Amino acid sequence: MSADAPTLLSFEDATARLLSPGSPFEITEEAVLGETMSVYKNRARSLRELLEQSAAHGDNDYIVFSDGRRWSYAKHLADVASVAAAFRERYDIQKGDHVAILAANTPEWILSYWAAVSLGAVVISMNGWWAGDEIRYGLDLSNPKLLLVDQRRGERLAELDGEIGAKVVTFETDFDELIAHSPGCDLPDTPIDEDDPCLLLFTSGTTGRPKGALVSHRTLVAFTMSTFFIGARRAMSEPASGKQGATLAPFPLFHLSGSMGSTTSMLAAGAKTVWPMGRFDPAKIIQLSVDEGITAWSGATTHVFRLLDHPDMKKIDTSSFANVGVGGSASTPELLRTIAEKFPHLEGSVGSGYGSSETGGLVSYAPNAMLRDAANCVGPPLPTVQIKIVDEEGSDLGEGTPGRVCVRSPLIMLEYLNNPKANAENFLPGRWVDTGDLGQLIEGRLHIESRMRDMIIRGGENIYPAEIENRIELHPDVAEVAVHGVDDRELGQKVKAVIVPNKGAEPTEGAIRDFCAESLAYFKVPEIIEIRGEPLPRNATGKVMKHVLEGLGENTFVEE
Repeated sequence: MSADAPTLLSFEDATARLLSPGSPFEITEEAVLGETMSVYKNRARSLRELLEQSAAHGDNDYIVFSDGRRWSYAKHLADVASVAAAFRERYDIQKGDHVAILAANTPEWILSYWAAVSLGAVVISMNGWWAGDEIRYGLDLSNPKLLLVDQRRGERLAELDGEIGAKVVTFETDFDELIAHSPGCDLPDTPIDEDDPCLLLFTSGTTGRPKGALVSHRTLVAFTMSTFFIGARRAMSEPASGKQGATLAPFPLFHLSGSMGSTTSMLAAGAKTVWPMGRFDPAKIIQLSVDEGITAWSGATTHVFRLLDHPDMKKIDTSSFANVGVGGSASTPELLRTIAEKFPHLEGSVGSGYGSSETGGLVSYAPNAMLRDAANCVGPPLPTVQIKIVDEEGSDLGEGTPGRVCVRSPLIMLEYLNNPKANAENFLPGRWVDTGDLGQLIEGRLHIESRMRDMIIRGGENIYPAEIENRIELHPDVAEVAVHGVDDRELGQKVKAVIVPNKGAEPTEGAIRDFCAESLAYFKVPEIIEIRGEPLPRNATGKVMKHVLEGLGENTFVEE
């Protein structure tokens, strides 16, 4: 360590230092929707306040798209103000109105998002991969007053039965007029409360109809503060690596990693985000990284692997990178190993967060050391977040016993929109939310065992698919794997593994079973193995749609 290098603190000491009185992350207690809980004391009170503060970054780049269009912070702020005025004056968008966006990642998406929330309206973040039936479902659930689309999704609208029920704006033909509507105008001044809704996030839909998680300005501000906290703690407890440059933004804007992470948190940080358009093309993204000075990659596991394995990686100055991270899906031991191989200076720096739309995107965070100790560890709860593990009756199980993971924090969603049944099932007294995950607390750290719906019960034994998937993924012949249960008359369920081999590899069922048996109990070794030639079906955030593998639904997403 050089003489002028900062003295690093332990993870625990860094946490304590950052939460001390007078710190930007100081914690206090306040009433949130009738419940007293911890909140960040020094916070913005709305997304519009974050937007106003972004003026400080002036001519620095905010968003850059792979088609060459770019917005500085100053230009973005001016265009958002004009679009907001157009929403209000042309389409009568008022506080609380629903503004739906159904489009691929485009600058217009981001400008529309900020314009709508600055008015106090609610952005309905519709899945751009949806086909006709899903689009109709989303419109019926949310009942938007205004619907913003790109041309391709506009064509899908024309195929729907019945009325749309909203005014439609097409980005390619109508949006320039909105930007030019009122140049030089101010942002709206409509009063906004922290607990006013601002964004509807549709759940992943890996098992059936997605639900709409309605989140507030408080949620997104707290999410942003928590991401800053994670970054500050890393800086205090881990050696510096690489340099801070632009950040890759590959996630769909309709997913929380795109709207809450790459759009909202990055604006608050004054960062430059670079957005690839169209299908995920690793060669184009590597070239974009070189051209735009990207030094931070993030993506779903499948995205990151495709980048790391691409022959054009030789174009990248890997030593300049400050971060390679994973969002939207879990990190795996093989991914951590591969990142360390390609970016040696980042070995030991890759962590993993845990959260969901319902929990406001962030519940906990595990640095690399915790992941090395246990692949299913997602770390201790972040500031302001409470976690408890309960049994089927809702009784607290305490540490060391697996059960249902429940979370309470200021980030928690307001509700599932127009779904009283789901609200009754998932909200517990005191604004605790049942995540639907199985896990346990060990020394204050959360370990996720499985999704409740994914757990396999074989002959009375609880089997967590993630444990088996993590093992099989380490096999050198395996590119992708998903594990699920198959009904069995005698045992209740049997373990099935669906495997996609690496190119040119021909793993046998026996070799896979032997590999599993080296480290897994006999009852966890897959009894049924399917080796397939096509990729696993995944949703827009990279999660495997196991209901499709199980024959319980179809993959109707239209990837573009």
